[in-house]
Formats: sequence, C-alpha cells, structure tokens
Amino acid sequence: MKEHNGMRPQDICILLKIIAKRNGDWYNKDLGYELNISNSEISESLNRSMQAQLVDEEKRHVYRKNLMEFLKHGLKYVFPESPGSMGRGIATAHSAEPLKAKITSKEHYVWADINGKLRGLTVKPLYRTMPDAVKKDKNLYELLSLVDGIRLGKIREQDLAIQELEKRIINDEWTR
Repeated sequence: MKEHNGMRPQDICILLKIIAKRNGDWYNKDLGYELNISNSEISESLNRSMQAQLVDEEKRHVYRKNLMEFLKHGLKYVFPESPGSMGRGIATAHSAEPLKAKITSKEHYVWADINGKLRGLTVKPLYRTMPDAVKKDKNLYELLSLVDGIRLGKIREQDLAIQELEKRIINDEWTR
C-alpha cells in the first residue's frame, strides 16, 4: 500500500460527489467523467480516503460521520481560502443556496467563470474542475457551496454551513 502523504482537495470533492449521488450506484470512471478528474486520480484519491478512514475498505461507502468531523474541524486549516479580486462567476458560500436564504450580505463570493451571472469577490474552488462539475449536479453544488461557507465564512456562517452539511451528509435530508 502506498504511503499516505495527506489529503488533497480533490479527495474531498470526490467524497462529496459520492454523497451527492444519494446512495446510487457508481463506478470510478463515472466519477472521473462527472468531475473531470482522471480515473487513476480517482483511484488514488479513494486509496488516500481509505487510509484516512473516510471510506470503507471496498472504497464504496463514505464514512459520513468521519467526513463530517473533518469538514467541521480540519477543512478550513488544511484547505484555507481568502477572497480575491472582483469578477464574474458562479455563486458560492453565503452567496449560493442554501446559505443565501439564511444570510443577507451585499458582498458576494464567486468561482470565476466566463458564463457566470453574478459579480463578486473571486475565490478558488476547492478543486479546479468543480465549477464545471456543479453545472451538472445540483446536489454537489450545494455541498461545495456549504464547504466554502466553512472555508470563507465567519463563525456564524461556518455554524450555519455545518448545520446544513450535517442535514445532507449525516441525515440525508435534501431540499428537494
């Protein structure tokens, strides 16, 4: 078994994609296609996640409580982010649902995207291919926006993002 050299941002995105599938069947090649990540990287990522006790030994089921614990207590330290310059893009963090319904702000955060409709402070997505991936998967978009709520938000935003993530990750409660 390969030595574990730490989690990478795509590992979190892959685990969230599996959760977004809501217990549906999936293959590594499907994840790779939907996330625009190579099949070999999907495989390596799942190996790292298994070593970190975030998926089972067959690499088919996410240990949701373990993932939630990491998102709550480690994510903002391992994958920090700060807003950059103004630009057009896809809403994220408190600028996207479900946090948008709970937080009023004149300041918007976006992932840079040529076709984006919202102008705001640009932030780097957790992994570079996620802006395209979320265009095809509303559940993944919610999860990644909430993750950005943890990475970018103040205490109140982080707490709301964690509550919403727990609903989806632990309780499998989605808004639709």
